[in-house]
Amino acid sequence: MEILTKSDLREGGFAGLKEHQFVMDKKAFGPNRNPQAWDGLGNFVYLADARFMPKGETRMHGHKEVDVISVMVRGRINHEGSLEHGQMMNAKQAQVQRAGGEGFSHNEVNPDSEENQMIQLWVLPDRQGEKAGYKLYSPKIGELTRIYGGEIEQDQTFDSHTLISVANLETGHSVEQATASLVYVSDGEVEIDGARIEAGTLVRSHGFTLVALTCAQVIVIHES
Repeated sequence: MEILTKSDLREGGFAGLKEHQFVMDKKAFGPNRNPQAWDGLGNFVYLADARFMPKGETRMHGHKEVDVISVMVRGRINHEGSLEHGQMMNAKQAQVQRAGGEGFSHNEVNPDSEENQMIQLWVLPDRQGEKAGYKLYSPKIGELTRIYGGEIEQDQTFDSHTLISVANLETGHSVEQATASLVYVSDGEVEIDGARIEAGTLVRSHGFTLVALTCAQVIVIHES
């Protein structure tokens, strides 16, 4: 098991937010990657833990041929842009935007007078030229809820060989994964294979058993 924590990284940011970049895969960022950050897994190439300043925003910008996954930890975000403009994303929810060949533009805005926290992940698509799309999820309490990836025949999630799930856990809840995974603990404190792991920690494992020691949120990335 490998561990990367916020204290191992320098804080960066842009526009109205501060962030720690945990994953910047060389196949997406090349020589421009943060040398402290890890490579991802499969087509998963980016993970940042961001704090939006009060009334802060990313400012309108565009993406193409990348799938952008946002997981809300605390506070809320008002989503603006070419896909589902005006959608509000609340704490413990997640949104997924597929850019495809069509592309999309967006601005994520903190509407409140206090900081919030959001995790953003990027995955390169299995196929280029897809239609742009948007999905919003409210993961179930106490279990892993897949929000990204799966077979092309289903429509609950955007298809991909890279799978991303979110678990909003209460004390004592547990989840297991039998395959090589990246696990980001975005909130609370958990135990992974006997090790106590605090929020703001990325874990690379070949399979794990996780138990929530407090109310917690975790994001699990693996391949099908």
